[in-house]
Amino acid sequence: MTGFEQGTIQLYTGDGKGKTTAALGAALRALGHGRRVAVVQFMKGRLYGELAAAAHLPGLTIEQHGRDEFVDPKRPEPVDLELAEKGWRRAEELLEDDSIDMLILDEINVAVAFGLVALERVTGLMRRKPHGLELILTGRYAPKEMIELADTVTEMREIKHHYRAGVQARKGVEY
Repeated sequence: MTGFEQGTIQLYTGDGKGKTTAALGAALRALGHGRRVAVVQFMKGRLYGELAAAAHLPGLTIEQHGRDEFVDPKRPEPVDLELAEKGWRRAEELLEDDSIDMLILDEINVAVAFGLVALERVTGLMRRKPHGLELILTGRYAPKEMIELADTVTEMREIKHHYRAGVQARKGVEY
């Protein structure tokens, strides 16, 4: 299978939980229909459960381009810029790979907001998206330029979160 009849651009943003989860749910559906999915994770370097699952899901590749430390939004370290650049170059390659049906750029919105990836690069990629490719962008702080170019935009809004009650991130649920 090569591509969808018509690929769209989906964007998941907002301060609520579930942006990456929504993108991975779309990936799971695509895999169930024999599609090939590539995920480029920006600003993530921890062993998240989806990395372990990818080893058992033919057609799914996940690449991380980040550290397991928080990035200072006002002063990212050189290593953060370097990792984001590597991730960006990989995203550009995957955009041109016609064997990929769905491309997910996880946390790209945050990478843009923190100055790790230039907004113009992302909007340029969005405009160049091949017709049959499904492109999914995730992360808080989506700029209006990206929102305007997307076909579907969902804002996750926090109403209540268990972190506030002291429940820490749990292996297999939050990572």
